[in-house]
Amino acid sequence: MERVAPPQLETESPVTAETTSNELPTSSSLWSTRASRKGQPLPSLPESHRTIPFIAGASRLKKLLAFAGPGYLVAVGYMDPGNWATDIAGGSKFGYSLLSVILLSNLMAMFLQALSAKLGIATGRDLAQACRENYSRPTAMFLWVVCEIAIAACDLAEVLGSAVALKLLFGLPLLAGVLITALDVLIVLALQGRGFRLIETFVVTLIASIAACFAYEIFFAQPLWRQAAMGFVPHLEILRNREMLYIAIGILGATVMPHNLYLHSSIVQTRAFGTSTKDRKQALRYAVFDSTFALGLALFVNAAILVLGAAVFHTRGLHNVAEIEDAYKLLSPLLGASLASTVFACALLASGQNSTLTGTLAGQIVMEGFLEIRLKPWLRRMITRSIAILPAALVIGIMGESKVTALLIFSQVVLSFQLPFAVIPLIQFTSNRKQMGPLVNSRLTTIIAWVVAVAILLFNAELVWLILRS
Repeated sequence: MERVAPPQLETESPVTAETTSNELPTSSSLWSTRASRKGQPLPSLPESHRTIPFIAGASRLKKLLAFAGPGYLVAVGYMDPGNWATDIAGGSKFGYSLLSVILLSNLMAMFLQALSAKLGIATGRDLAQACRENYSRPTAMFLWVVCEIAIAACDLAEVLGSAVALKLLFGLPLLAGVLITALDVLIVLALQGRGFRLIETFVVTLIASIAACFAYEIFFAQPLWRQAAMGFVPHLEILRNREMLYIAIGILGATVMPHNLYLHSSIVQTRAFGTSTKDRKQALRYAVFDSTFALGLALFVNAAILVLGAAVFHTRGLHNVAEIEDAYKLLSPLLGASLASTVFACALLASGQNSTLTGTLAGQIVMEGFLEIRLKPWLRRMITRSIAILPAALVIGIMGESKVTALLIFSQVVLSFQLPFAVIPLIQFTSNRKQMGPLVNSRLTTIIAWVVAVAILLFNAELVWLILRS
């Protein structure tokens, strides 16, 4: 079977022997008209676009391996240091009760990331490009601004998480750790210059390390598995308890990451799948499997953090362990495992560095997609990193290191507020037959998508009410 050559991105689908009346256009007629007026835009991440071969006639295993990667880059954002603060606080304060929120958040994430992959595969556009080409300029600029805020909030969590890990492992002052994290731009540049597969391999290795670290912690924590299983069942107490609801919304913001919707719609296009309807549907199946499996690992990590907080702290009456440093200090003596605290800090450092990579890619995709401005990777990274480092340095310098965990949780709440501005456009585009062709959302998929969007809006509205009332 011949290898599918990487096709060029076009405004209209190429006519091939496989083309039928149901041929899927690379973009809608609306998009094609606007693209023809403005000139065909370059794909996001052009240095990696369609560089990884996908052989349509290969075995299923080879197809799975060919598409394995983008889902793990997306999953990184669902287990970043921002999750640690909210999950530890939730586990120590309320035991296993908020596991249902983690499960619900991950299911929502799996669903939304599948829509994101569908958009990229069906149209040849990422979400940022779609917004620029289909909305008015003021609307597109507003969406760009809120997306940049989301990336800054996420990057803030990565900076603080890495700085805390460096302090726990090497005794560095937190402010020094924050400044040192600015240098990780060199890691990103080194990997980007050696191919997209190397970035994916590095990310998968770090994810495996994080998962292994928490498997070690859970082994010694010996959680109450029956109570943990009951924690996955939703209950009304979450809505009635103001503090529990605040942490629940923080978990939602820490789990469903708005900038990952932009990221995923772009990086699925690093695979050189064919342009026919059949090829795109096949590519979509493998892309969805990849992201769903990877997010299953993220679910394990997030649940493990909360279970660890519940098993180690809540069951011992330590209901106010919300600081990552406190958790680090207590783990080894409480578990009776000398390496427990060190393993915890190593996982935190791996999480922060992993998230750095995807934050860089997401920032590049968003800027290129909304503004058609292509900066050098090192310059884009320094801009993003500066936006995150400045508030972190100011908070630590003015308010002290004790406010770090509160800042982490706040960053995740900010992320939850940005979600509707990414989710609603994604649903609109993937539900439009003119834009999606045969890969348009079914009626049931569209209904589920809008239910998810409304749920996010209601959670955010409730949080605003709680903040104003308090």
